Amino acid sequence: MQASPGPDLSAALEHGIRALGQDPAEHPCERYLAYLDLLARWNRAYNLSGIRDPDRMLTHHILDSLAVRPYVREPRCLDVGSGAGLPGLILALSLPETDWVLLDSNRKKVRFLNQAVLELGPANVEVVAARVEEYRPRDGFSTIVSRAFTSLKRFRDLSGHLLSADGRLLAMKGARPEAELAELDENAGDILVHELTIEGLEAQRHLIVLS
Repeated sequence: MQASPGPDLSAALEHGIRALGQDPAEHPCERYLAYLDLLARWNRAYNLSGIRDPDRMLTHHILDSLAVRPYVREPRCLDVGSGAGLPGLILALSLPETDWVLLDSNRKKVRFLNQAVLELGPANVEVVAARVEEYRPRDGFSTIVSRAFTSLKRFRDLSGHLLSADGRLLAMKGARPEAELAELDENAGDILVHELTIEGLEAQRHLIVLS
């Protein structure tokens, strides 16, 4: 079923954004819905996401991504293992004054990301095809985010060298990852765990902030 920007989906999007404590007027809602439409079309051939129902795509992709928006530290951000652009592309659309790099080594996903940037038109997004351990940008990042990428320790070990001096890592998780938290050593820096609530999403969501 194709995700189309109909009135029901638009209303659910605005309601979900308000439930996050954010103002829908500050969001490019039409672009979020255009993203869902594009993802649905590409899914027919490329299977970028196992979620096909428009309502679940809205909660699990758009609102799930926007839930971490308050924790993004500007001005330069990196989404590691961006996949279909989640959460990086959605956050880039919502924060147009912030520069974003979407990093993925999967060529199929990189092709989708390039097409999404072409069709949605954000001027603050760069798509890079590379493995994070081999990526060597000129400047560090104030925020590095990942969703279901790897363990906390491996995320820190692979991505830590890309942080700026005052940067932070944001790891999006489902249930609170007690075993992964215990695996971090005393040199992990400050660790904050935030429980996230997303309207219409029954599963647990947690954000781990490493700084």
